[in-house]
Amino acid sequence: MFEIHHQLLEQDIRRFALSIAANVHEASDLMQYAWEKSLHVMDLSDWPYHKQKAWFYRVMKNQLIDIRRKDKRQAALSEGDEPVFLPTEFHTFEIMDLLDDLSPTQKDIVFKRYWLGFTSSEIGKELEIPASTVRYQLTKAVQRLRDLLKEE
Repeated sequence: MFEIHHQLLEQDIRRFALSIAANVHEASDLMQYAWEKSLHVMDLSDWPYHKQKAWFYRVMKNQLIDIRRKDKRQAALSEGDEPVFLPTEFHTFEIMDLLDDLSPTQKDIVFKRYWLGFTSSEIGKELEIPASTVRYQLTKAVQRLRDLLKEE
């Protein structure tokens, strides 16, 4: 039964996926996702053809929206959003003393980012934490260092 529905719907689903996707590979991924999801809908094969087709279209469209939102969030959290900390009027030893006021994790992150030049992704892999957590900790650490510099 599944093969019959697959053959009847395949051309319409492929055409729709290609019309909304950015490329052939993305369209194939959308189709694959929809077919996998259809395996969990028990009575889908009993639906009229037009309802089945509409269900597949909706599933692929929603999946594409989810992908676009995820891409947008990841772009917003890109490496360019990391805080910049370049106090030029202080000596390196003074900055190292200020780092002692940070937590060990924040101190490690700041050192690896600004002295060793690692990206948040590289630091995250090394510390086994997500890159977004590295950027959050880096933001908190830089804010703490700025506050300490204002006090002095």
